[in-house]
This record gives sequence, C-alpha cells and structure tokens, in this order.
Amino acid sequence: MGIFDKFKIGFKKNASTFTSGLKDIIVNKEIDDKALDQIEEYLIQSDVGILAASEIKEIIAREKIDPKKDTISEINIILKDYMVSLMRPLESRNFFNKKDKLNAILISGVNGVGKTTTIGKIGKILKSNGNKVMFSACDTFRAAAIEQLESWANKIDVNITKSAQGSDPASVAYKAIELALKNNFSHVLIDTAGRLQNKKNLMEEYKKIANVTKKIDPDAPHDVILVLDATSGQNVINQVEEFNKIIPITGLIMTKLDGTAKGGILLALAKKYKLPIIALGLGEKEDDLQIFSAEKFAEAFIQIN
Repeated sequence: MGIFDKFKIGFKKNASTFTSGLKDIIVNKEIDDKALDQIEEYLIQSDVGILAASEIKEIIAREKIDPKKDTISEINIILKDYMVSLMRPLESRNFFNKKDKLNAILISGVNGVGKTTTIGKIGKILKSNGNKVMFSACDTFRAAAIEQLESWANKIDVNITKSAQGSDPASVAYKAIELALKNNFSHVLIDTAGRLQNKKNLMEEYKKIANVTKKIDPDAPHDVILVLDATSGQNVINQVEEFNKIIPITGLIMTKLDGTAKGGILLALAKKYKLPIIALGLGEKEDDLQIFSAEKFAEAFIQIN
C-alpha cells in the first residue's frame, strides 16, 4: 500500500465529515457573502485556524466561482491549492536521509502523544536508509518507558543506552552521545519524559538534557522534534508555544491522525509557526509513520483524486 492510500484511509472518516459539512453549506447556493461567512466559520470549527480560514475565504471570494459549475469541486481545488502552497515549503524529507556525522535528536511532547512509539518508527525509517541508530532512554521516571523503548530497539535491531529507573535523564543523554561519537553512529534519538508544558520544574529538566548534550557537541541537539496528538485540537497551539520557549523546535510530528482526529489543526500550525513537518502518525503499526507530503496530505484530507 502506497503513501497516498495510507493517508486516504487514515483520514477517511475525518475527511468525509469535513467535505460533507462543506456540501451542506454550498449545495444549490450561489457563493454570496453569507455563504462565504458560513464557509469561514466552518473552517474555523474544523480547527484550521482563524488566519487560514480568513485567507481561504478571501481566495474563494476573489475567484468568483461560476454557480453553473460544480461548486464543491471548485472549492475543493481552491482548498487543495491553498494547503499545498502553505505546506510544501514545510516538507522535510531530508530528515530521514543517510547522514555522515552524528545527529542528536531530542524528542519531546506532553504525556500520551506517542513519543516512544514514534521514536521506534523514526528509527526504522532511518535504519532502512543506511543510518546507524541508537536510542537514548531518558524517560527515567517510568520503568515502563525504558522497557517500551528497549522493546522497539530489539524489534528493529538498533542499539539503546539506558540506566535504571530514577536515574538523571541528562546523564543518560550524555552517555549515549559519548558512545555514539566513539562508535560512529549517525543518529541518537533521545526519548524524554512526557511533561505538561506548564510544569516549570519538568521543563527545566528537559532544558538540562539539551544543555548537557552541548558539552560533547556544541551544535547538539541537532534537531528538536515536538510530537503532537491531533486529537488535542487547539491545545497543540499552546504546546508548540511553550516548548518553543524552552528549546527552539526544529520540526513537528503529528500522531493519531487516524480515526476521528481533526487534521485541520495541521493547517493552523503551518500558518502560525511555519515549522517543518517531519512526518504524520496514522496508527500503531511499525510502518504507520508517514514522511510528510503536502500534496498527499491535501488530497487525502479533502478526499479528492
């Protein structure tokens, strides 16, 4: 099954609801000011954000769609073109390429977004591209987190650096990068404890992990990836805001886009922050992390082609 098929299946329930909602507004109607306002309001309710909804409304008004044409098809084309133009510059396919120098990648996010599982899936893609990968189990608060990451390491056959539950997370990260440099690894993926963005002590510890890595390599961490849960809706905006204050985010991965999740929030994030979108998680299987493609995302979300 190709990437487009996975996207389309993953978004099917959400997308069919989205497009049917638009049809209810547009069917047998001329696109007048009232319809434009309804479209804008519907887009905002679908989590695409006020900025993106306003711009889409302006584009539809400017296009002056002929009511004799298939109006919903015309609007779908406008939506797709808008999404692709906004999100294509945020594609980051080079992230998974083979690297010659060590890349220390800090994976962050609040509780329950699927960080550890996402690390396993990232590791699989990186390894398939010829990279030498190590996991660093820095979520030392939960024994289950260390065991889960170790399970993924065994499953995809990569190395893991770990310590006992309760160990200093920063010391585990330091040890992992030190070992990786000595043994010519190309990637260290650093798992971190799930933390609420408003808990100052936990965020300070998160910052400490990043600072410790710089003692070995001043450029580390080379990437800071924030994992977000699509089912959280507008709350992810606040998460990006707060995490970005602590350590600048270099990329986003959104999980749980299967089922009833609202994919529209990705547009709001793209418009507001313009951060690279690394990949999307569509399920729990090993291959359910999809490298982000703006065009495939747009087609699947709107359910066209």
